[in-house]
Amino acid sequence: MAGIAALLGVCAVLGLLYQAAATWAVHRFMAGMVTPPLRRPPVTVLKPLCGADPALEAHLVGLLRQGYPDLQVICGVAAEDDTAIPVVRRVMAQFPKADISLVVDLTHHGNNLKVANLINMLPSARHDLLVIADSDVAAHDGYLDQAVAPFDDEEVGIVTFLYVGRPVAGLASRLGAAGINHGFLPSALVARLLGRHDGCFGATIALPASLLAEIGGLAPFQDAIADDWALGAAVRALGRKIVVAGRPVEMIVAEANGSALFAHEVRWGRTIAAIDRISYIASVVTQPVMLALLASLLGGWKFLPLLGAALLARVTAVRLQEQAFSLPSLALKDLLLRDLLSFVVLLTACFGRTVLWRGKRFRVERDGTLTLLEGT
Repeated sequence: MAGIAALLGVCAVLGLLYQAAATWAVHRFMAGMVTPPLRRPPVTVLKPLCGADPALEAHLVGLLRQGYPDLQVICGVAAEDDTAIPVVRRVMAQFPKADISLVVDLTHHGNNLKVANLINMLPSARHDLLVIADSDVAAHDGYLDQAVAPFDDEEVGIVTFLYVGRPVAGLASRLGAAGINHGFLPSALVARLLGRHDGCFGATIALPASLLAEIGGLAPFQDAIADDWALGAAVRALGRKIVVAGRPVEMIVAEANGSALFAHEVRWGRTIAAIDRISYIASVVTQPVMLALLASLLGGWKFLPLLGAALLARVTAVRLQEQAFSLPSLALKDLLLRDLLSFVVLLTACFGRTVLWRGKRFRVERDGTLTLLEGT
């Protein structure tokens, strides 16, 4: 027990260093200059939808009000009774002169529901530059300009956006947003500082349709659970770069309850583990509070100062990250609950391969593809 406690203590110390690095990475990113594009080529935005997500109408309206000169927006659903359909039609009625359309196509392609939807939508795209944006993403001022600007460099193949979580009411949504804002987002920035440039995040991805055709279109990713990462890997294999846009987008986090949140985050965890299991397991060092707490429980009072230092470092890091992203303060009890949940999710995701997604249960195979187990 003493040896295990000492190992946990060492990992907690590494976690303290990580919290400092993560906070510095966040402030460095947000302080960076946002370069305007040298040109504004025509853009097609693909919005795959499944249900009327909260604020969907506001997100579509915000996209159409970007003031981008030649913009096509395509919304797609895979069911004739999808609740997103009347929302899209209302927006189309509000903007009769806008180039916005709705594709309703039930054709099935593989087990990745989002990719299947995109495959059905793609033939309607008129422009070469594609922006694939999740339904719960809010377009901030300059969003499309930031998606376009990096392509002034001919070596760039994909532009991807980090994202900040904005919760709707409820504890589960607050915890889900905190996991994004103080877990995923800082870790993605630290990974880039350490030289990893393979991160490709599905909230918003921009790439030329001609380049997509060169890698075989979207069909190769129709069974991949991490379609965004796989798409980025295919583009990198051609010698092209992945660039992170200058500012993150906002993503609405609406979790019905704790059970839905847990299932959602386990799916995310097992997705990451399918890509790089060793790195995912090693990410336990990003959680110094839980590591120091376990060290104290196993090793006794001598680890209590480390626990105090871990709590102070974590709270300080979160407050500084909130300041950088203009976020409301997370209550201390919610932060502690968030860290506990993150630790449990990590342990759960490391063992087992089944995930729940849109009412279906899948098994994540060792190559990162999905096999349908049950569900309709």
